[in-house]
Amino acid sequence: MLFLSLGIVLIWYSGKDLSPQQLQQVKDSFGQTRFFYILPVMVALMAAHYSRALRWIILMEPLGYKPTKSNTLLVVLIGYFFNLLVPRLGEVMKCTLLGKYEKIAPDKLIGTIVVERAFDIVCLALVTVLLVVTQFDIIGSWAMEQFSGMAGGKGFNPIKPLAYLAALTVFIIGVRWIFHKYGQHGFMAKIKHLGANVWHGISSIKSLKRPKLFLLYTLLIWSLYFATIWLGFKAFPAVQHLGWSASLSILVFGSLGMIATQGGIGAYQFAVQKTLLVYGISAVAGLAFGWVLWAAQTAFVLFTGLLSLIIIPLFNRTPPHHA
Repeated sequence: MLFLSLGIVLIWYSGKDLSPQQLQQVKDSFGQTRFFYILPVMVALMAAHYSRALRWIILMEPLGYKPTKSNTLLVVLIGYFFNLLVPRLGEVMKCTLLGKYEKIAPDKLIGTIVVERAFDIVCLALVTVLLVVTQFDIIGSWAMEQFSGMAGGKGFNPIKPLAYLAALTVFIIGVRWIFHKYGQHGFMAKIKHLGANVWHGISSIKSLKRPKLFLLYTLLIWSLYFATIWLGFKAFPAVQHLGWSASLSILVFGSLGMIATQGGIGAYQFAVQKTLLVYGISAVAGLAFGWVLWAAQTAFVLFTGLLSLIIIPLFNRTPPHHA
């Protein structure tokens, strides 16, 4: 409810300065969308999710598991669907369902998910660096203004991160002491076993059998995310002239919006609108395009997620035994 409320607040905030006439223009802009360009966006999204499924299989190989591509893709799609409902619930569902249908310990799969998310953060950081290096004159000063505003205009305060680091250190020491003293008994022993299995999954990154292919799929995933935005521009007349530079900016700030709220609701549209202002796109057109791109991605997740929920038990039916 907290993340959903934040999304609703951002929806209000992104449109609060628009007049009734401008809000009507936003609605009218949807009628100008070239929906035949949305199909390539869907194809690129499916290819990205399939690449993510193949990359996940590579992460599971050091653990001695090799699930089918079909089951892995289906649970990836189901995971995105459940993340729309509750933040991070999709990760739990992915591990639970793949564990059920492929006879894999779900807690070990949690470790591979941690590795995946860590790589996604690294990739987002690298894409951000690429954005800064290639477009600092365009986006740099604007981004600094935004982050300065978030910090209350007070600049960087080193005390807070140091305090967080100290608190984290104390927490880790405390947890280690508790498990050392009580880790052999009852509930604590189960938690310790769970933690060991999760760590086993995380450590799979050190024993990848196909590391080059893992990196190739990672590059492909983010290239396809980039392609969905570039193709989305072609679907909307007001932004069809924009190219790779604006696509890269939306990839960075839109990804942050997706993280901020469940399914990116409100935050994604807000991020797209504010980013496109830098490229000379009006607030009206930017907001409308943000809604179009978000709606296309969300419709894809809803359709493929629900379809996968229906299909996966059918794919895994146990054939009848004949006497």
